Amino acid sequence: MATAEPPAGGSARLAALAARIGRLTGWRRALVALAAGALATAALPPVHAVPLLLVAFPVLVWLLDGRTRARGAFLDGFLFGLGHWLTGIYWVAEAMLVQADRFAWLIPVAVPGLAAVLAVFPALAVVLAWRLAPPGTGRVLLLVAAWTALAWLRGWIFTGFPWNVLATAWTPWPAMLQPAAWLGAYGLGLATVAAAALPARLAAPGWRNGVAAGAGLLVLAGLGAAGGARLAGADGGVVPGVRLRLVQPAVPQGRKWVPEERPRHVKQLIRMSRRPGSDGRTHVIWPETAVPYFLGRNGRVRRAVARAAPPGGAVVTGAPRAGAGTESGGLRAWNSIRVVRPDGTVSATYDKHHLVPFGEYMPLSGILPLERLAPGRGTFTPGDGPRRLPIPGAPPANPLVCYEAIFPGAVTDAAGKGRWLLNLTNDAWFGTSAGPHQHFAAARLRAVEEGRPLVRVANTGISGVVDSYGRVRALLGLGEKGIIDTPLPRPLSSRTPYAVWGNALPLVLVVVVGVAGLAVGRYRA
Repeated sequence: MATAEPPAGGSARLAALAARIGRLTGWRRALVALAAGALATAALPPVHAVPLLLVAFPVLVWLLDGRTRARGAFLDGFLFGLGHWLTGIYWVAEAMLVQADRFAWLIPVAVPGLAAVLAVFPALAVVLAWRLAPPGTGRVLLLVAAWTALAWLRGWIFTGFPWNVLATAWTPWPAMLQPAAWLGAYGLGLATVAAAALPARLAAPGWRNGVAAGAGLLVLAGLGAAGGARLAGADGGVVPGVRLRLVQPAVPQGRKWVPEERPRHVKQLIRMSRRPGSDGRTHVIWPETAVPYFLGRNGRVRRAVARAAPPGGAVVTGAPRAGAGTESGGLRAWNSIRVVRPDGTVSATYDKHHLVPFGEYMPLSGILPLERLAPGRGTFTPGDGPRRLPIPGAPPANPLVCYEAIFPGAVTDAAGKGRWLLNLTNDAWFGTSAGPHQHFAAARLRAVEEGRPLVRVANTGISGVVDSYGRVRALLGLGEKGIIDTPLPRPLSSRTPYAVWGNALPLVLVVVVGVAGLAVGRYRA
């Protein structure tokens, strides 16, 4: 394919800039691609500099249009992705510093290595767009479709990592989150990429390119207006008779599993649960692995936890669970949520089903001579899920442990009868970095998609209550120690389109936009 010549009309300065970027070579080109990817990250939590997407994606398009070979297009996309992911997941290094004497040496390998693997997805999107259409609006549409398709693929291949879907950029503006109820995070992400990338066409002459540049922004604005209308009729009701106390103990990860400190952690949770006002609570909720004991094997600790349970209610807590081993012997362990009644019995249990690679189990353990990051020997066993968790005195919940909340379309039971999302997590691994902010934003999108309120309890934050429209009703910030006393928001009376159809809807959009890109590309528009 021939390199596009700078247009004679249009915005002369913008056309000159686009041409100059397209002609870059060597380290200057690599630096621009890396920087553009990093700018795209700045649109995400916690910065939310969304207008920078209008710089990042046009630069990517202009780099792409300057390539004459597929190998070069792949490299541009890879470097853009590398800049995006290095700045987006730098916080992984924080987890390796918790036990720095054992894992800090991995940081220079693991963080760039993971970023490089994730950068392959945008690289494939870029090279597909380059191959399937010449420079023009058709190519941009194909880039939008391929970017979204590859983001969806990243969400499930190799156990999946749908982190930092671009839809999370909109979490400060609830109206902009509402399209996720119809199109999911991937569909909202598609509209976001289209609105950011199509203005690249302003560097080309002709009124059609101006229309293309404005079309994506108009569609996004229309979705926001529809979201505002949806919020105007939003129901702010609560579930009668349910009053929750969320406990955020803020235990540093480096001290969480120290043997002599574990009794102190449990006593602190009990004291915080019984602070003034506890008489009006019906349920107390603690974070992931808040109780650092096997409750089924330690009756004394279980009875102590039960002291925090309100009469007729329960303590819902994260705690590891041990069980019988395999035929070869040994002990199996699960990362679990336990429902503890006032009499000390465990009335219900949920075992985390989507485990974290390298944290809770070691992929390729026969090949990689590495330990997992989480303390303890062996690996966790996956449970069955997603499913409902019965909680006495409250509607059944859909339980989610840690990053299970980041998976679109995979957070509720098959029948959709869970009435709220309950996310227990321990983001203390990631300190005060961007990671916990990104994690909370992803969880908020699940509430909008499913039309179910979200109750999130984290060890060091961010804990909060989000209603069925994604609006934050209560919040404890990162690093804070405290409690939240809150009612339980009411779920929507009917399921959202996304809850019914799942990712089929955004994938249909991908096909529509991709076909439109192929059709427009035939006319070199």
